[in-house]
Amino acid sequence: MSDEKPAPNRAIYKTLIKAPIETVWDTLVKTDEVLPFFFGGVCDTENGLKTGAAMRMITPNRKFASVVGEVLDFSPPHRYAHTMKFTTLEDAPCTVIYELKETPDGVEFSLITENVPVGSKTEKSMAQGGPFIIKNLKSLVETGKPAFSGRMLLWMAPMMGMLTPKICKIENWPLQAASNMVTPMNKEV
Repeated sequence: MSDEKPAPNRAIYKTLIKAPIETVWDTLVKTDEVLPFFFGGVCDTENGLKTGAAMRMITPNRKFASVVGEVLDFSPPHRYAHTMKFTTLEDAPCTVIYELKETPDGVEFSLITENVPVGSKTEKSMAQGGPFIIKNLKSLVETGKPAFSGRMLLWMAPMMGMLTPKICKIENWPLQAASNMVTPMNKEV
């Protein structure tokens, strides 16, 4: 019988990015700029990314928030972790970890999700989103533009705004409270 605790619900997505680690890191942690690998969202923070900071992913027009969370670890240029909750879903928050490791051939980039509620819509979304994120980050860093899937998403994003649920309105997910959010501030949405 083993005394080891089972690993938390965890998924790992990896890719090799042929670029210096600083370039990959700087691209990953940009704020106030459209990030095609994060589904065209903008990482919004009050004073930049740092451990303990509230963060959210918002639309470029600042009308909607898609993700809210808190930075758990910010250790440039090797590790960035945050809690994550989709604003459209009632699922509990999970943890997202980005790890960068220098290799002779470039940067091994890992996207790790932990404690995703099993069988949830969040789990399904993360299983689809993980490969999209690593593919588009790799393409953006190596070629200067996102992969075809990322370019298509950016092209369609303005039209999708009309279909965004009211619960995602930015005023329902204030940045100052983003790290503690499980439900929106304004329940009359």
